[in-house]
Amino acid sequence: MTVTSDTPTPQAEPGVATAEDGVVLLDGPDGLALTLTPDAAERTGQSLIDAAATARTQSPPEPDVETEDE
Repeated sequence: MTVTSDTPTPQAEPGVATAEDGVVLLDGPDGLALTLTPDAAERTGQSLIDAAATARTQSPPEPDVETEDE
């Protein structure tokens, strides 16, 4: 995939899911917020896991944290 100026930069920070009053709340970076039914959350979670596995085969991973060589 070629990244252009129209393509948003991928987030390295994960979202955080919580359960409240029978729904799943997902809070992510940059104000991302979703409210999902338990079934939708489960299917979304599996879809994310599957997509992450595919993405790892498509290009080398970029580091989440910069390190200095000693």
